[in-house]
Amino acid sequence: MDDQPPIIKSENERLGNHAPVNQATAVTSPEPVAAPLAPSSNSTHTSDHTVIQAHPQAFTTNVDDRTNIATHAADASHDALTASQHQHHQAKNNLSFAAKDNLYEIDNAPAADSPASLTNIVPTTSAAGTNEGYSIYSNVKDGKVSIEHQIEINVVDLFDVQSNKDISLEEVMDSLRYVMEYRIKGGRYPSLDYDIMKRLAEGLLMNMGHSEKKRKIRLTEEADVAFQLFGEFLLEVQEFRQAVGEKSVSDLRFALKLDVRCGSGSTEQQQQAAVALIALLTTIYPQFSDWRELVKGQAQPEVQKCMKQHADFVKAEKMPELGGLILAPQALCFDRRIKRCLKMFRTSLETGLPSEAIPALQEHYGRNILPQAPRPSIAKMIFTQFTDFMILLLLAVAILLAAIEEYISMAVLLIVVVLNAIIGFTQEYKAGKALDALSKLSVPVAQVLRDGKTSMINSEELVPGDIVILEEGESVPADLRLAEVSQLEIIESILTGESVAVNKDPKEIKTLTRKLPLGDCKGNAFMATVVAKGRGKGIVVRTGKLTEMGKISAAISGAPKILTPVQQKLARLGKLLVVAALVLCAVMAGIQVAYIQARFPPGGRAHEVKEAIITAISLAVSVIPEGLVAVTTVTMAMGVRRMATRKAIVRTLPAVETLGSVTFICSDKTGTLTEGKMGAAELWTSDGVAYGFTESTSLDPHKGDVTLKRNDSEEVQVLGKTLNDVPAQMLISLMVSSLCNNSSVVQKGEDEASEVSAVAVPVPAEDNEKYPDGIPAKSAEWKGVGDPTEVALVVAAQKAGFPKSYFHDLGYTRIYEQAFDSERKVMSVVYKAPLDREDTKGNHFEFVLAKGAPEEILNRCVGFLPTVNTGSLASPLDVLKPHEHDLAQPVTEEFYDSVTEASGRMADNGLRVLGLAYKRVKVNGGGTVSSGLGDGLDDINNIKDKKEVAASTLKPTKLDMITAANAQQDDDEDDEEIPPGYAESELIFLGMIGLIDPARAGVKESVRICKEAGITVVMITGDHIKTASAIAKELGILEEGGRAIKGEELDLLSEQAIAELKPFPNVFARVSPDNKLKLVTALQSRGESVAMTGDGVNDAPAIKAANVGVAMGIAGTDITKQAADIVLSDDNFNTIVIAVEEGRRVFENILKFIVYLLSCNCAEIFLFLLCAALGEELPFTVIMILWANIIADVPPAMALGVEPAEPGLMRRQPRSASRGIITKASLAVILFQSLSMTLMTFGVYMMAERGPKNSDMELYAQSEAFCVLTSLQLLQGFLSRTMRTSVFKVNPMSNRWMIAGVALSFVLMIMGDYVPGLNDKILTLKPVGGMTWVKILVTCVIQVILSEFVKFVLRKTKAVI
Repeated sequence: MDDQPPIIKSENERLGNHAPVNQATAVTSPEPVAAPLAPSSNSTHTSDHTVIQAHPQAFTTNVDDRTNIATHAADASHDALTASQHQHHQAKNNLSFAAKDNLYEIDNAPAADSPASLTNIVPTTSAAGTNEGYSIYSNVKDGKVSIEHQIEINVVDLFDVQSNKDISLEEVMDSLRYVMEYRIKGGRYPSLDYDIMKRLAEGLLMNMGHSEKKRKIRLTEEADVAFQLFGEFLLEVQEFRQAVGEKSVSDLRFALKLDVRCGSGSTEQQQQAAVALIALLTTIYPQFSDWRELVKGQAQPEVQKCMKQHADFVKAEKMPELGGLILAPQALCFDRRIKRCLKMFRTSLETGLPSEAIPALQEHYGRNILPQAPRPSIAKMIFTQFTDFMILLLLAVAILLAAIEEYISMAVLLIVVVLNAIIGFTQEYKAGKALDALSKLSVPVAQVLRDGKTSMINSEELVPGDIVILEEGESVPADLRLAEVSQLEIIESILTGESVAVNKDPKEIKTLTRKLPLGDCKGNAFMATVVAKGRGKGIVVRTGKLTEMGKISAAISGAPKILTPVQQKLARLGKLLVVAALVLCAVMAGIQVAYIQARFPPGGRAHEVKEAIITAISLAVSVIPEGLVAVTTVTMAMGVRRMATRKAIVRTLPAVETLGSVTFICSDKTGTLTEGKMGAAELWTSDGVAYGFTESTSLDPHKGDVTLKRNDSEEVQVLGKTLNDVPAQMLISLMVSSLCNNSSVVQKGEDEASEVSAVAVPVPAEDNEKYPDGIPAKSAEWKGVGDPTEVALVVAAQKAGFPKSYFHDLGYTRIYEQAFDSERKVMSVVYKAPLDREDTKGNHFEFVLAKGAPEEILNRCVGFLPTVNTGSLASPLDVLKPHEHDLAQPVTEEFYDSVTEASGRMADNGLRVLGLAYKRVKVNGGGTVSSGLGDGLDDINNIKDKKEVAASTLKPTKLDMITAANAQQDDDEDDEEIPPGYAESELIFLGMIGLIDPARAGVKESVRICKEAGITVVMITGDHIKTASAIAKELGILEEGGRAIKGEELDLLSEQAIAELKPFPNVFARVSPDNKLKLVTALQSRGESVAMTGDGVNDAPAIKAANVGVAMGIAGTDITKQAADIVLSDDNFNTIVIAVEEGRRVFENILKFIVYLLSCNCAEIFLFLLCAALGEELPFTVIMILWANIIADVPPAMALGVEPAEPGLMRRQPRSASRGIITKASLAVILFQSLSMTLMTFGVYMMAERGPKNSDMELYAQSEAFCVLTSLQLLQGFLSRTMRTSVFKVNPMSNRWMIAGVALSFVLMIMGDYVPGLNDKILTLKPVGGMTWVKILVTCVIQVILSEFVKFVLRKTKAVI
């Protein structure tokens, strides 16, 4: 037995009970003893520093007994807590805050100039042995449901962490560790939901085996935390023990990896934890009583040795401490109550954090700085430009040219290389600007509450737990959990792209995920967003790299650089040409050397062999189209210039070509597919009448009318703009739209927003006329101020001729408002108006105006306004005045159905529908409102001010570094009391108004063109799925049998599952910008080429990851523009389609000149090979070859780069990214064209009179062959303008650059043949005669016929070029 660890005993022996295991012996446990919490690391914490010290023998394997013991402990803890709270309350009112009364001491206090360690803070006790004040150890008993909710969120993430890149295992483990330490540990909740505990056990077992990829297996820190938590839950929660007991011993052996934890490379903490867990498992479970079954056989001796070494941890009946601080993990906390958030981060809304705690918190959390990606130096960026394969290829060619002493050609090539390097460096340098723009978003200063005082500090100093005060116009310095708001609205366009300010509400949002779309996080404020209205106070919950802005920064800097399709294809072509050049050089040299050996004696071969090698090198150089890189760059640059004139600004040159191969265009709806301006489309009133609006999106109050729409068959009737011309229902409905509203329309350029006064009148016919307000007709420009939806409602009332100012002039005054919130889905205002405009005694009446979701408005209504006889009232506005007989009729089931039907019809048409209602408030006369209420907002504000009294708090002491929050303070506030009579109930239903952001003109046609071109258009929007689907159907994006899904469904799918969706959805609604990246990668995984549009900062990662990123020039942020490849200066989808067509044109032209260049160069190669094979003298000298390449390659090829698009270009399918530049069809064309030119030139050469080498006859034959081949090559430039279309159907003047290029090359050819000095001294050419030109003409005719035949075959076979 000596080999047994001395501490491994049977269960009953450990309990001091010598009865048999199966005997039902009751274990009597001594009562727990409550004692003050000592500063020992082994103490178990409970509320108010009270620890329940159970007798060691109280540890039992009987689950029920253990639960009873824990329950008794919890009850004792509760009693101790109550007593402690009473003492604390008494002491709180009599404390002196002099220095001698500090509530906390610091063990081994550091020097004055160094921050105190958080681990050294311990609570002190009074003489009576009780603790005073609140410390980090203080906790309140939280609800079981809340704890289970938090654990369930983390359990879901434990299973998703491998597939979801947005979740880190470290984050999940920190969160679970925090829940265990501060909400479960110490017997607070010994019983939790079994299903959750079962899944938690599986999740922890699954994640406790992660190891680092090193030579020796080393477990990660996250794996150690998972192992620790497994043991702690085993100790604390009954259902967790039950779930573990259902596991097989083999499952535990595999997951626990005890052999690794006790191995030679393990840490002491890992060994202690392993020993402790072995003790727990063997003690609690009879089926695991033999520890050897939990360990691999070969590792048992090592584990046994470890158990002897750490025997104390077998007796301890607890897991060893991990060490380090357990502070609240950084998270948005949108699902936490404010009270819980304050306790989590140990802070207070009244005093904030103490200053002395900040250094230690910064050490734990880090500074509030956005991550900066390493920027390569300028020298490195320049060097990178010379590592491209094609550039290296050209440098090699330059070296070969230098070897054969062709220095002019070498210089030309080097110029091309340098120019390409300059362009590439410029593009890379511009791309780096995205990170520079991102760094500018850091907020420099923040208004923070610390030590009970407000001060401005550097935002980098912020830590989680800081209380930040937000004022109108300020930027948010970190991610906050809002605690208090006063009409707070924040513009989050920098993240979401939506320019509408978001109303904030601090209420918690319960959800089973830690991730929520940003637009739904009403209780949070995000770094770099701007406060548009109101003020607020928030708790810093995330800083630095963990903020939304920090994640975006990391995504942008971490995105890999991906070569565009054309770069990949040119690289492949370059490698192919290198192989061809080497093979050709070897073949040509071999043939020549063999020929020389056969014809020349050994002594005279050296010079001939040298000439043969130089000729072979020259031919090898001919294989490589040295103008390819230059022509490609110039062609793309010309495409960029053309696109810029059509409002598409290209930032990265290769994106021009990439656009031509896109198969998916993922486009935002608002502002891209639509006008981006809300307008009223229809008003439906309670009497069943529908009204329309003309020019509804025009903000000009003098343009547009209201029309009567009785049914589709009748002619539209334009209504007048006076009280006598409008029905009462329509007037009151539009009055609600205008007055229950905080937005306005103002003239652009005015310093102060002054709303349009005067009733709208028809637009003057003459340009020099003016509107009634004195503004010239042509110069009048207007802008909406406020929410676009509310602006549209204001404009709708103005179209009818009744702006806000009309009602204000009648004496209507707002006296109360209930702002819209997402829970009520209603906004209401209260107005008072004089009973008589001539009345001077102040007699008035009041009425409530309400708008909101139709179903919410209808459910609050008791009646509706039927058709009102125009003769029964002096004015339609009298509907609002008190009457002896109520005009309204009660809501019936029939009326309810008619409203529901109308609302559904409007929603199906893509309208955003709002219900409108009113209510009269009874008046006792003389200006006094019933129920004793006065009028005016001042009285209401006074009522509110009396409520807002700050709760008392403990004054923080000097050394109170972490525990500034008052644990007993209740921060939950009552709802604001609504004055009697102003409640949103017992309303009278008026009607519904439908708003729409109409589709842009021409978008439907562009979508049709995309479909013909084989491009799938996908709409991505944050709008509701019904509205999005209606717009998509109108534009032809969503067809019969198509599919639309919501963002919440997208969140549940992996990237692979998204890629496999059939049919693939055309509409993604309620999608957050975060989902865009997931969508891009999913589409790319199935081989699609994706163009993604965006405008907000959150779109930047998706835009950068897409094959082509498209940013909005008007609505887009600077970061998005910097990350994008293309910027649309008009934010118009039509421009994207134009850019796609231009991209296809660019690639088509690149293909044309590649086919042209290779056809010409291969013609020379085949000609030389044919002559060499037949033993004939070579038709060209080396210098002739190089001269032909200079004059025939570059000018015509450059002209092909600006060739207009062929007809039907957008009716072809997208070019696959996997398809090379040279296809089988294009290779066949190259071979056919080159061989035809070769054979015709060879025929002319062989028919010429020949003589000895270098004789005049031989030189003339060579000159004749040179002129024939060069002329055929120049003609081929013309013929290459189309790949399929007959050249006779192309306007010869449509590409004047081709005429100029060919003319230049032809002149150079003539000069080389006829100019003395150049022809005989340099090029060794002889002037050719008239018969030669006849031969040239005949060969050219033949070449045209053959070219037309090839194009005819391509058209008939529909071969893919």
